[in-house]
Amino acid sequence: MLASTWGFLKRHKRKFIFAGAFVGGVYLLGKYAQKKIRDIQEREAAEYIAQARRQFHFESNQRTCNMTVLSMLPTLRDAIIQHLNSESLTALLKNKPPNKLEIWEDLKIISFTRSIVAVYSTCMLVVLLRVQLNIIGGYIYLDNSALSKNGMTPLVPPEVQEQYLSSIQHFLGDGLNELMTAVKQAVQNVLGGISLKQSISLLELEQHVNQIREQVEQRGHSGTAESNGNKSTLSSYMMPDEESTLSAQACGLTEKDVGTIKLLNETRDMLESPDFYIVLNTCLNRGFSRLFDNMAEFFRPTQQDPGQSITADSLSNVNLPLAKVIPIVNGQINSICSDTPSQFVQDLLLIEQVKEFSANVYEAFSTPQQLQK
Repeated sequence: MLASTWGFLKRHKRKFIFAGAFVGGVYLLGKYAQKKIRDIQEREAAEYIAQARRQFHFESNQRTCNMTVLSMLPTLRDAIIQHLNSESLTALLKNKPPNKLEIWEDLKIISFTRSIVAVYSTCMLVVLLRVQLNIIGGYIYLDNSALSKNGMTPLVPPEVQEQYLSSIQHFLGDGLNELMTAVKQAVQNVLGGISLKQSISLLELEQHVNQIREQVEQRGHSGTAESNGNKSTLSSYMMPDEESTLSAQACGLTEKDVGTIKLLNETRDMLESPDFYIVLNTCLNRGFSRLFDNMAEFFRPTQQDPGQSITADSLSNVNLPLAKVIPIVNGQINSICSDTPSQFVQDLLLIEQVKEFSANVYEAFSTPQQLQK
């Protein structure tokens, strides 16, 4: 029995060796495949967790953007009203002064200027803060991620964050003053020659405002006409010139200053990009459309049912003396720059292009490649 078994094994030795090698190879291959599958699953799980963490951080950052915009609107409104004070002119008119006509002319220019500036500045504030907070939000995400916890210096230390975000003061100060000057000049050019007694429809009013916009948006803050293609001349109101920023920092640059200048230059690149121009222009179109929607109620035909929708034909048939339009325009700043969530600001915050642009900015500055720059 044993002899026959041993003879059988000797005769089929090669077959058994091959079979054993095959079975062993299959076993090892199976183990290798299991390890690779486990590695892939672990890597996919880590990537999913990282993506979920970044998405959560992005959404949190957008809520911060919205809250920051709303918190800064009262400051913006007060600055506009302080420089374009129509209330003082209204108070003078109550005393029936001898130069009443001259005061009315000033009130006309001031009223239109401050409402148009309110639209411009609110739209600028929304998109500027979107850029700034998503740039710094991306860097903060990298600083908080495992990629930057290997003894590396933070990309944006708290002191750099503070200095960088304080650059918004240029927009609320010198930039806003220059914007008001440009808008006031355009208002004077377009409306200065229109009599207070002249009747005007809402559609005609919209045409005049579009002419004012054209003049403002074709001029740089230097006050000269420019041809910049897709580059928005409005970006100069939001950030100081690169040359002036660098010259102010030229003597004794600290590491904090270098970090801040890097952030400012990256922000400036974003503000001068075609994508930013498209987003800002979309916001402005929506903002001015909302402005005219607010004023449309005052141009409703007296015989029309309040519940009936307003048509373009009905608006073109209703004309009001310019003197009666001025108080309507003058009061719009309170709804545009309201410190409570207004329909005007909500419209801007919910624009799809604004959301997409915000996501693109955050994506660009929250990727690991930023660590190597």
